[in-house]
Amino acid sequence: MNTYNKVMLYFWLLASIITFGVVTFKGFQEGFDRWSIYYLFSGLSLLMYFVRKWMIKRMQKHIEFLQNQQK
Repeated sequence: MNTYNKVMLYFWLLASIITFGVVTFKGFQEGFDRWSIYYLFSGLSLLMYFVRKWMIKRMQKHIEFLQNQQK
């Protein structure tokens, strides 16, 4: 499960970076008036990265709490 969480964490970061790059490139190529709304997808991907990172830390603290409670 830990490997899956790390893969998905970096997937969202990579998706955000790639989306930002493609939208910026297309914005210069075809005009930002048409492509500016797609920055929303980059922002959502970045938000998912931070939410997942927060949830992983929260899960680790909960696992430590349960282990301490069993002792």
